[in-house]
Amino acid sequence: MEVNQAKQEHLLALKVMRLTKPTLFTNLPVTCEDRDLPGDLFGQLMREDPSTIKGAETLMLGEMLTLPQNFGNIFLGETFSSYISVHNDSSQVVKDILVKADLQTSSQRLNLSASNSAVAELKSECCIDDVIHHEVKEIGTHILVCAVSYTTQYGEKLYFRKFFKFQVLKPLDVKTKFYNAETDEVFLEAQIQNITTSPMFMEKVSLEPSMMYNVTELNIVACGELGESTFGKMSYLQPMDTRQYLYCLKPKPEYAEKAGVIKGVTVIGKLDIVWKTNLGERGRLQTSQLQRMAPGYGDIRLSLEMIPDTVNLEEPFDIICKITNCSERTMDLVLEMCNTRSIHWCGVSGRQLGKLSPGAFLSLPLTLLSSVQGLQSISGLRLTDTFLKRTYEYDDIAQVCVVCPYTSNEC
Repeated sequence: MEVNQAKQEHLLALKVMRLTKPTLFTNLPVTCEDRDLPGDLFGQLMREDPSTIKGAETLMLGEMLTLPQNFGNIFLGETFSSYISVHNDSSQVVKDILVKADLQTSSQRLNLSASNSAVAELKSECCIDDVIHHEVKEIGTHILVCAVSYTTQYGEKLYFRKFFKFQVLKPLDVKTKFYNAETDEVFLEAQIQNITTSPMFMEKVSLEPSMMYNVTELNIVACGELGESTFGKMSYLQPMDTRQYLYCLKPKPEYAEKAGVIKGVTVIGKLDIVWKTNLGERGRLQTSQLQRMAPGYGDIRLSLEMIPDTVNLEEPFDIICKITNCSERTMDLVLEMCNTRSIHWCGVSGRQLGKLSPGAFLSLPLTLLSSVQGLQSISGLRLTDTFLKRTYEYDDIAQVCVVCPYTSNEC
């Protein structure tokens, strides 16, 4: 912390100290083998040392608490607390004392004073104390500006300020990845890295979705009636360690059928991260609104509503296709089914599906069979809009496992 000294002598003295919790005492154990010259001397000294843990004297971590010896680091999301004291060093009675504390950041100036009213008088060797708290929400340089104004017993009005400069560091590195499923589901992977020098207890990492989505957390493993975190019971994140969190977002029912609306949604939600460090100091971060790249469905979107996992070789099976008009115009569709080397469609190709208005969809049951065993890709569908004479081809729609019913060979 940097302090700018006042240029003239004042009747009042200002002291500012950061309030932090104590830390556990650390010692440097000195040991040797019994056959060495000191024998058990070092071990006896450690056992008699009141700062060591009984039975674990060789551990560096002691059982005593020590007060902070320096200003320490301040991280984004933590609460900055400071003790401000104004002491009357003179033999005079000082009147109308006003203490003001502002925090200057790169973007704003905040008033942190608990009271903006002046103290009527301050006798000799007396003091005015105040404790300020502020949840740090910006990284970079912060300046705590403490200003004191007062009136002497002779009516002279005096004023002085002191500046305390400190840096706010970034505690976590958060990276996100989006995966768009064949359906309207969106999967979010959040990678969170602890870039501080001390371990963190991750109290909560949740996703607050936007108004169009419901979210399902995929970081819980079902264990009886209760779920267990995939990271275990003690959710500690060591320095420089990274952890992945996974979430699934599904459109709300009122938006699920509006293909054009969901197609253009890029805002997914924001992450809310809460952690604790050392002796329970709490920190919290909320990311800005997470943005994804809107999926390119084109004018017509074809997806599968139903498909079996496994089918028998050379036996017909049914699927249900969902055709959605994602454009802003009405279409008149014709469906063509083209056989491939392994997939053969059953039914009439080139049939009329009728008109499909913007944003509407239709469910289309189809039958096909496979002549090749193994994991096969369903391909060969073609849609034609007769209004614009425009054709849309769909390959690799889905995959199905084809097995022979007379053997035990599977995919």
